[in-house]
Amino acid sequence: MPEINCPHTNATVTKRVCLHLLADADTDYHQRFTGVGLTYDLICADIRSPRTIGTLRANPACEVNVVDPIARKGYRFKGRAEVIGDGPGFERMVAFFRQRGTTSPIRHVVLIAVKRALPVISPGYDGGASEDEIHARWRHYYAGLREEEGVDDAPSD
Repeated sequence: MPEINCPHTNATVTKRVCLHLLADADTDYHQRFTGVGLTYDLICADIRSPRTIGTLRANPACEVNVVDPIARKGYRFKGRAEVIGDGPGFERMVAFFRQRGTTSPIRHVVLIAVKRALPVISPGYDGGASEDEIHARWRHYYAGLREEEGVDDAPSD
């Protein structure tokens, strides 16, 4: 597979971008993961996903969508998953997530060998909007939601 220069894959840990793992056998269901690529093309930590892990053990075909919720762009990765739940490799991968701030218990790590990657672009761009315009629109939208909830983002002393 050709290398893809995707700013979203590295942002999954640093910016908490949406990353969903969809098992082909059950595509109406999705589970959120966080992860980035290492030896395999993608690595996801199973924090609270027993159904997804069971599905992947039965059928390792999967699809991962990485989408920046502000830019409304990302990538759709299709591949084969391997579920790892113990051993030295598992411990190294858990350490990888711990070094990046994950504190939740990690039950398994899912390694995904990507076979195909395609861009995902919101229909919001269809009318000719620039990425800056899409950013502004969604920042305004999320700010309005936070305002409705009475959330004050000002730093406290």
